[in-house]
Amino acid sequence: INQMKSYREALSLIRLIPDFPKPGILFQDITPVLADGQALRSVVDELALRATDIDVVAGVEARGFILGAAIAHQLHVGFIPIRKSGKLPFDSISKTYGLEYGESTLEMHQDCLKEGARVFLIDDILATGGTLIASIQLIEELGGLVTDIGLLTEIPGLNGYEVIAEQYPTIRLHLLNR
Repeated sequence: INQMKSYREALSLIRLIPDFPKPGILFQDITPVLADGQALRSVVDELALRATDIDVVAGVEARGFILGAAIAHQLHVGFIPIRKSGKLPFDSISKTYGLEYGESTLEMHQDCLKEGARVFLIDDILATGGTLIASIQLIEELGGLVTDIGLLTEIPGLNGYEVIAEQYPTIRLHLLNR
């Protein structure tokens, strides 16, 4: 078994895929991190350490589910999925937003959060910030408060970190590569 010494070594496993899903996009594939047990454990452990006084973890489909559920388990709190449009079976709210390569819609069940719940929002890669902003807006619409955001890394040059930090200065941003 490949023993990882640190979460930084785990991040080095992220594979860059040019022109996916469209020409001009440099996709960051985290599946090698997920496939290596020690790498997965090191990034989950590190992100869990960065949570501050939270009630629940929310993860953005799909890779945010994997990381977020593991973090919620470790922290002994619940997990809430933020899904792509049309995937939730119960009454939900939605938010449409722009991506670096198109447009998408996210949804949450309308009854998934208690009023005032402190949320640790998890996704894998930060690009333009659109997905996270839509997620924050959904959580706030349901009465929750995002206190922290946890990510593995970011796509350079898209300024997502700066966009989130400027629009939501009270939310602590935890990027493992920073």
